[in-house]
Amino acid sequence: MDGVAELRAKYLAKVAQAGDAAALEAVRLAALGKKGEVALMMRGLGQMDAEARKSAGPALNALKDELDSAIRARRASLEDAALEARLRAEWLDVTLPGRPRPAGTIHPVSQVMDELTAIFADMGFAVAEGPQVESDWFNFDALNIPPEHPARQEMDTFYMARAPGDNRPPHVLRTHTSPVQIRAMQAQGAPLRVIAPGRVYRMDMDQTHTPMFHQVEGLAIDRDLSMANLKWVLEEFCRAYFEVDGVELRFRASHFPFTEPSAEVDIRCSWEGGQLKIGEGESWMEILGSGMVHPHVLRAGGIDPDAWQGFAFGMGIDRIAMLKYGIPDLRAFFESDLRWLRHYGFAALDVPSLAGGLSA
Repeated sequence: MDGVAELRAKYLAKVAQAGDAAALEAVRLAALGKKGEVALMMRGLGQMDAEARKSAGPALNALKDELDSAIRARRASLEDAALEARLRAEWLDVTLPGRPRPAGTIHPVSQVMDELTAIFADMGFAVAEGPQVESDWFNFDALNIPPEHPARQEMDTFYMARAPGDNRPPHVLRTHTSPVQIRAMQAQGAPLRVIAPGRVYRMDMDQTHTPMFHQVEGLAIDRDLSMANLKWVLEEFCRAYFEVDGVELRFRASHFPFTEPSAEVDIRCSWEGGQLKIGEGESWMEILGSGMVHPHVLRAGGIDPDAWQGFAFGMGIDRIAMLKYGIPDLRAFFESDLRWLRHYGFAALDVPSLAGGLSA
């Protein structure tokens, strides 16, 4: 068939000359596209007699296959060349020294948890832990919180979803770490001295509240404990934590279902010049709640209230971290802002200790 040899030579040369993928695609369309020269010649086969088609048809098909193979080979060659050029441009000498990265820092909440542990460990308190998803009984009933108490409403507590017809007791995201006290009493009995730091959850959100925050509960049980022992423990804690020699606490009568008597605890402070100073001044600031463990709570923990008694206290870890380190907004604790963490964070190897200094 006339012209096949010429088309072959023409397009093989253009394929070889194509310098990039776009140019190669233009050659493919010109030769093998629906309106390409080879396609037009193949449509002309219908106008030939049978004898001419016998020779022209195979020749055109062979040309089409040859050009298609040449185009594919050229495309692969161009891709290999592009990859090689990219690798040369992105070459990296792995023997060069690495770029220095900012040193990691400890989150203030983690730091304060370590400080609390060091202080209370020095007074003989062990650390107890418990699940963050608690049964309704451990979170409320065992702590003498009645069914009608506002804290048990869904507007204040995160209840776990239950399937229709599920009659098992409900579970909640724990609203305090007090359930750990019940578990510790059941597991260890009396005498007992533990603290229970950890995450807790309540439906609240503003500058000083978040849906998830951190608390530490303290529990001591023995034969002859009293409010005087509680006062000494809290004074020693405040003196060590705020790193001041003198502190003055004020106990105000209050009510908590799990303690009787109950007291809110204030610490003497000064806000002169907008700066908080603990242990001096004429102002008082509430820092925690406390009291003697209610007999019902002791019974729930498997301890005889006629033979044993104890005290308990609880405070917000995030709040006391804000007070000590001058952090103005609680929400910043949970925003994952590295600039904030570099400013307020602590060196990873500076482990708090009473001998070496808590926040040195």
